[in-house]
Amino acid sequence: MRTTRHGGTELPKVHWRTVGIPLAVLAVGVAVCLAAALLTGGGDAPRRTADVSVTAAKTSVQPDSGSPGATADATTAPTRPPATSPPPSLRTPKPSPRTPKPSVASKPPAPTRSPRAASSTPPTSRPASAGTAGSLAGRIKPAVRYRGVATAYEAADGNGACLYGPSGDMMIAAMNHTDYESAKACGAYVQVRAANGASITVRIVNECPLPCAPGQIDLSHQAFSKLANLSVGRLPITWTLLSPASSGKISIRYKDGSSQYWCGIQAIGHRNPLAALEVKTAKGWQKLHRTDYNYFLSTDGSGCGKAIRLTDIYGERLTIDGIALKPDVAQPTRVQFARH
Repeated sequence: MRTTRHGGTELPKVHWRTVGIPLAVLAVGVAVCLAAALLTGGGDAPRRTADVSVTAAKTSVQPDSGSPGATADATTAPTRPPATSPPPSLRTPKPSPRTPKPSVASKPPAPTRSPRAASSTPPTSRPASAGTAGSLAGRIKPAVRYRGVATAYEAADGNGACLYGPSGDMMIAAMNHTDYESAKACGAYVQVRAANGASITVRIVNECPLPCAPGQIDLSHQAFSKLANLSVGRLPITWTLLSPASSGKISIRYKDGSSQYWCGIQAIGHRNPLAALEVKTAKGWQKLHRTDYNYFLSTDGSGCGKAIRLTDIYGERLTIDGIALKPDVAQPTRVQFARH
């Protein structure tokens, strides 16, 4: 018979190898948890730093002036970029807010204008639509030098194909048939110059018929003798149209036989050649036809005894009122064309 000992309770013996393994596993688990906690908790700071850097980069990059809606600020001073801004290679260069002004020395000098010669008549006497100088001229134009020969004729009292009547000044001439041009040359002043340097100014009052050649001028004996001896016969010359410095006023004359049913009108003493003569009618201004004997005709009486308008080759117009319908009477006016 077995005898049992009774005494204090004895704790069972624990095998440390069996306990040690779970403890080691637990320790590793705790370490892993701690490490995960540290990684999870510490990740917020770097991410925020990156966010701040990106934000700073966005604010430091200036808008491109070529992009839609972008506006360059030319008045705000630039701020220093934060330390976390991206490197300079990633920045968009800010456009210059202002275009530099060129220096005064780089500007071309302003062109200078030559002062215009003062006109001897008010500008209102000339039409705004007048063309270039002498644009209404016929064959004889201003500022053109013509070549030809001078001959001489006995001018008697100075009357001729232009029907001006006797001339008090015998410095007159007859223009060749071609340049006479159906009386367009009547009343023109021309300067005639010989090869020896002598020159004269004559007024055209007559026509030199064919075979007078273009450029030829038939001078009165008095005028020819100012250039050479009459025995020379034919003298090589050059001549140009003039607008003389001194001239009286224009006169108007109705041809003999003129009436309210038919009339011929002539202008005498005009400084520049005439381009047109018009009369005032109920329908307005009517241009009259010029004959080769230097009268402007109204074949149906239109405008006879009414206002008259003269136009020279430079486009200047003169209006004349108060001329009575008196045949074969030279009636003076108070007007004259300007000098050119």
